[in-house]
Amino acid sequence: MEEIIKTKDIVKLYVMGTEELYALKGVSMTIHKNEYVAIMGPSGSGKSTMMNIIGCLDTPTSGYYELNGQNVSEMDDNELAAVRNKEIGFVFQTFNLLPRSNALHNVELPLIYAGMSKAERMERAEEALLKVSLQDRMKHKPNELSGGQRQRVAIARALVNKPSIILADEPTGNLDSKTGDEIMELFDNLHSLGNTIILVTHEDFIAEHAHRVIRLRDGLIETDKETEKGVKYKNDKAAALQAAV
Repeated sequence: MEEIIKTKDIVKLYVMGTEELYALKGVSMTIHKNEYVAIMGPSGSGKSTMMNIIGCLDTPTSGYYELNGQNVSEMDDNELAAVRNKEIGFVFQTFNLLPRSNALHNVELPLIYAGMSKAERMERAEEALLKVSLQDRMKHKPNELSGGQRQRVAIARALVNKPSIILADEPTGNLDSKTGDEIMELFDNLHSLGNTIILVTHEDFIAEHAHRVIRLRDGLIETDKETEKGVKYKNDKAAALQAAV
């Protein structure tokens, strides 16, 4: 399978006065195209730092990070911003929507930064909102939408640039359990359509949707295992390929 993320000995050191804090102590992982991975760990485990590095929001102190064939570990801020906009679709716990803009404008924002024409932006934004079943809410502002609908707008925005990976940070953290289940079903569906998804979460029931769980503790990988769902998915895929022969 094609590698989309490859890290080797990633170290992140924060210096605060005379104190040195190692958030990551040499993390190596490989994630392939169309994988569905959850990164877990208790507070202070390094999962948020790892997410920031994977998402090109931060750079490692040392180590190597390759994203979709590009060495991003030594890029400057402008280069990282360009890669981030092209390769990564972010979904945050707090939605991060512009309150005075409707759903369509919120979704098209990454395409404005990419310099795309207005007609193409509208077409792509409408297509993304259709994928998350919000075609009838395109002209609604965030305060006219439920929490689940706001998160769907945020997911549509993450999809609109057709990124290499969707990176979701506690995507159901601000939602009730029923709405959270609906959002996770949406992620399951997006994965089945070929998207690579990385969830960062501390909730086991959210991680169970993933096919592989990487657990961090004290800045290191503690375990890296397939889930039951991942094993079933792999077996079903192998059986389908066998049947097609």
